[in-house]
Amino acid sequence: MAEAEATAQQAPPVAALPTVLNALQDPVRLEMVRRLDNAGTAVRCGALYEAINKSTATHHFKILREAGITERLIVGGQTCQRLRIHDLESALPGLIPAIVAAANRADQE
Repeated sequence: MAEAEATAQQAPPVAALPTVLNALQDPVRLEMVRRLDNAGTAVRCGALYEAINKSTATHHFKILREAGITERLIVGGQTCQRLRIHDLESALPGLIPAIVAAANRADQE
């Protein structure tokens, strides 16, 4: 997604470790984060989930956003999500890369 066109909403600070881990323990949210990390950029919301309805996805996005893991962006009129990797790395060094690496290995099995 073109970053120059993106507008982000104010993101909360990254939450404490137990809150972040609680957000990531759900398989749907973990898959959303895995896809975001693998994309390395903002991703259209609909591309981050399957087999759940839009309102359920909205609930999961809210939990991730409130934990400080993701932020919502509007890119070219489309709602997207972006992983707050720099903020997460500052607050919880190495956590997201380790979790995503494990999720990627599990996905390949």
